[in-house]
Amino acid sequence: MDYQLALDAVLASAMEADGPEPFEDAIPLLGALLGEHPVEEMAYARFLREVATARVAALVGTDPSGAGRIVLAVEEMLRVNARDDFDSYMLYMEWGREPEKRFYQPRRHVLLPLVGDLQDLADGRLDFLSISLPPRVGKSTMCIFFLTWVMGRHPRRANVMSGHSDKLTKGFHREALGIITDDNTYRFARVFPGSPLVGSSFADETIQLRGSSERFPTLTCRSVDGTLTGAVEVGRDALLYCDDLVSDREEALSADRMDKLYSAYLNQLKDRKLDGARELHVGTRWVPNDVIGRIEEQYEGDPRYRFVTLPALGEDGETNFTYDYGLGFSTRYYEDMRASLVENGEGDSWDAKYMGKPVWIGGLMFARDELRLYDGRLPRGDDGQPLEPDGVIAVCDTKDRGADYACLPVAYVYGRDYYVHDVVCDNSLPEVVEPRIVAALVRNDVGVARFESNSAGGRVADDIAEECGRQGHSIAISKKFSTENKETRIITDSMWIKEHCLFRSDDPSADYKRFMSMLTHYTTEGKNKHDDAPDAMSMLKRYATSLTRARVEAVRRIA
Repeated sequence: MDYQLALDAVLASAMEADGPEPFEDAIPLLGALLGEHPVEEMAYARFLREVATARVAALVGTDPSGAGRIVLAVEEMLRVNARDDFDSYMLYMEWGREPEKRFYQPRRHVLLPLVGDLQDLADGRLDFLSISLPPRVGKSTMCIFFLTWVMGRHPRRANVMSGHSDKLTKGFHREALGIITDDNTYRFARVFPGSPLVGSSFADETIQLRGSSERFPTLTCRSVDGTLTGAVEVGRDALLYCDDLVSDREEALSADRMDKLYSAYLNQLKDRKLDGARELHVGTRWVPNDVIGRIEEQYEGDPRYRFVTLPALGEDGETNFTYDYGLGFSTRYYEDMRASLVENGEGDSWDAKYMGKPVWIGGLMFARDELRLYDGRLPRGDDGQPLEPDGVIAVCDTKDRGADYACLPVAYVYGRDYYVHDVVCDNSLPEVVEPRIVAALVRNDVGVARFESNSAGGRVADDIAEECGRQGHSIAISKKFSTENKETRIITDSMWIKEHCLFRSDDPSADYKRFMSMLTHYTTEGKNKHDDAPDAMSMLKRYATSLTRARVEAVRRIA
């Protein structure tokens, strides 16, 4: 049987008839089509529900019985689709509640696009989704509903929810458990009769549905700094859900704490994922170098990674969060909140919490929009041919110990401009890094270079010079021992770097991208975990200016 043709006929009848029969006839056809063509079925179901809603409004006053039967038909359509369509799940779960007490329906006209994003994540069209919305608009509640939906669909697969504190994760555990078990308010058991609750633990923050193992329950909630290794995993098609990993503005102010948080995410959360697991991140984007920001930087342009922001105020200056029944927040409310934060010197909090625009609270020394950028093509003459540089120079901040990086920027000199055209930025062992430095010096035909001679830098400079000679490349390498305070030196030299140096906008290599990340993330407040790039640029400034100090004087020629 061609169910789509049959549904077309039912739709035509529903558009013309006044009674409930076409909507009732559609229910078994929708159920049959769902098994064969779920995408098409959901489109039919949604359109039928829209027609039915309009018909109910027209019949309430003249045919209450018919209107009631259409309402029951819509309810059944939602039940048929609730397991596969998140929007239907959200509507059906609260169908028995008073409309003004429901979470989703009063907010649906605003949240529906986000529900579509979550559907894409569940259906495997995305590997990663982040959602940034203002406080108290329902983002976490919506995502907890989503988590329970994922759990009901795949009860045997283990999911993990994490946040910045135990108090937060315990609240999420309690809310998820309530959605699953409160049959008087919700309808989880009707949507997923094959996924009943078989166990839960408030102490361990776990929920077990039928089929899950005791070691890896259907859901485990744990703070990001909690013990996760060996205790949890995230199964294929299951979810790693991170909500507010950054606790507050104060934590975001510390670059060192952001580095440690990202390391904890990588080693406590991300490494718990099995192949095919998915990620959902929700939270306030306080600063660009938070976990979401670093993921966005790494996967920029990847269509399977989606980053969604819905600000408090739209481009027209009006609120985006007017909900039914007087819920939500007015334009006046948000304007007042903005004025109060700005008056208190916390305009950055307005940008971050309410507009989804993370800002560098501590003040970046080398903000990307303050740097001179070029597209990777060195200067050319009127004939379109590359111009010969005045020279090619390099400096090397040698690797000291631990996580330090060997950092070698190569600059092509054109008058007073220094094009940083190539970079080595690597924290590998010397036997790996040093050949890479030699290769960069040779391929760029560097004529002169200066190496930091602190620690092992003097030995590195000698080895590099010797190897360049063996490869037939003539280069003059000098060494300099630095005694100045590094932070003071970087601050002192920052203006020259921004005025005279040009950086590539095309990130031609992993080293160059890493170098630019270090440079543009360097902050004047708090501890910087990696300062090798700004340190190397300060060295470049001092070396470049030392090369221009020689004076040329005319002297009498002796015959």
